[in-house]
Amino acid sequence: MELKEKERTLIQDLQTQEQSCVEKYGKYAAQAKDPELKSLFETIQKEEQKHYDTLQQVLDGSVPACDCNDTQGKDYEPKVTYGTLDNSEDKKHDAFLATDCIGTEKLVSGEYNTDVFAFANTALRKLLADIQIEEQNHAEMIYKYKTANGMA
Repeated sequence: MELKEKERTLIQDLQTQEQSCVEKYGKYAAQAKDPELKSLFETIQKEEQKHYDTLQQVLDGSVPACDCNDTQGKDYEPKVTYGTLDNSEDKKHDAFLATDCIGTEKLVSGEYNTDVFAFANTALRKLLADIQIEEQNHAEMIYKYKTANGMA
């Protein structure tokens, strides 16, 4: 598959966003006080790396098949660490990390939502739409974590 210059630039921009997410989730996993949040960030970091690698395959000329996984967010059930009345510094710290990551996921999801319309290739549009759904799943999982731990 041959990308037009505009398409190549958009994929490279999305890849830059994914690289930023990989780095952020790695750093935030190291900073998280709650092992559940640390594990969630590590899981999402691996998925962001897959997105980065998938976009590299597109830049290299192929469109990998997508799994259209739209249940990961729905199926996630976090363990509760912090009580509703807990006002500890650890809880405040983890709430900040989680809230920041939801903002990042909203931004990246929005980029995919906008950029998908710049591509004519049906398989590539489906792939980008699938990644966008996965970004939404990440935000849903983090929000469920926040809700379960009295942070939302």
